[in-house]
Amino acid sequence: MSAVPADLTDRIRSRLRAESIDPARDDDATVRLVRGEMRRHNDMASARGFAPIDDEAACEREVLATLTGYGVLDAYLSDDTVEELWINGPDRVFVARGGRSERLALRVEEREIRDLVERMLHSAGRRVDLSQPVVDASLPDGSRLHVVIPDVARRSWLVNIRRFLPSHRRLGDLVAAGSLDEGAAELLRGAMASGRSVVVSGATHAGKTTMLGALLAASPPEHRIVTVEETFELAVDAPDLVAMQGRQPSLEGTGEITLRRLVREALRMRPDRIVVGEVRDAEALDLVLALNTGVPCAATVHANSAADALAKLAMLPLLAGRNIDRGFIAPAIARSVDLVVHCERLPSGGRRVAEIAAPTGEHDEAAIATETVWRPGAFLRSAGERAAQREAAAL
Repeated sequence: MSAVPADLTDRIRSRLRAESIDPARDDDATVRLVRGEMRRHNDMASARGFAPIDDEAACEREVLATLTGYGVLDAYLSDDTVEELWINGPDRVFVARGGRSERLALRVEEREIRDLVERMLHSAGRRVDLSQPVVDASLPDGSRLHVVIPDVARRSWLVNIRRFLPSHRRLGDLVAAGSLDEGAAELLRGAMASGRSVVVSGATHAGKTTMLGALLAASPPEHRIVTVEETFELAVDAPDLVAMQGRQPSLEGTGEITLRRLVREALRMRPDRIVVGEVRDAEALDLVLALNTGVPCAATVHANSAADALAKLAMLPLLAGRNIDRGFIAPAIARSVDLVVHCERLPSGGRRVAEIAAPTGEHDEAAIATETVWRPGAFLRSAGERAAQREAAAL
């Protein structure tokens, strides 16, 4: 049970606003105000005969977590074993650990959910309301927030927070976790070092974003990397990194910044590699055009196999308009994409690389031909052999 009286936090918030105290920036003033309000509450309790605060230390911790952190969710969002947290309603709160979900014995009131979401969105500079009932945002720690409110949602606010754990930031970490072996990691390190274009594919929760981040961490330090995302998710630490995210339209319907525009802007920034966090719409055309200029790229795409990922990349540009010729798109992808890393989620909840494939250069209207160069337990063809054949064919 909460140690905080029902109206105490609201009174403290009113005092903070009245005195222009920002709890995220002025810790000392916030603590003094919280303690003062707790003493005031207990004084009133003695005089009026209602219940005092018995555990002032616990009450102070809970109030400060609500004001400056994520309240009752703080313990889970600071737990490095928690991959994702979602709220379906006040008493339906879940987390995922090791790829498996569990329901928490926790209740978060509707008012608390709204307060938490508003605090999270304030730090991201985004909003959610009746005119914009669905929102994606990036939190300060790099986690991704997704919110849907009624009447798009049936009753309660729906909240998903997907975290990207620091223990899986490099290819070596993924080898240690059993997602791939050292031979595959060396193949991918070599591809990134030599400026190859790599697509990461897989289903939802298969570990695509984690893999893409690990690939970028393997890039040479002198490479200038430009990333474009709908919301910041890639936790990349590189010496020369430019990160951009899209922007939602204003209430007047203006000011939107799309991924298509960001890919075009990236080409003006002298990139050694352009990265699209997730390709799922007409921005695929701009990615293919960037590949056709010779700029190495990396991206993720939802697909059931490596071959399906390339087929999807060949279809998505058609969303850009009727004048797009598939006869240009398919050969451009067949020539420009070097490797497809296909990830999968296992029944146990773990993630692994199921296949690393490469386009053969052959294609037709329906598909782009691929060959498997690695799968768990076996190299089917060396990267060096494939690269040599490709370069010879280009000559």
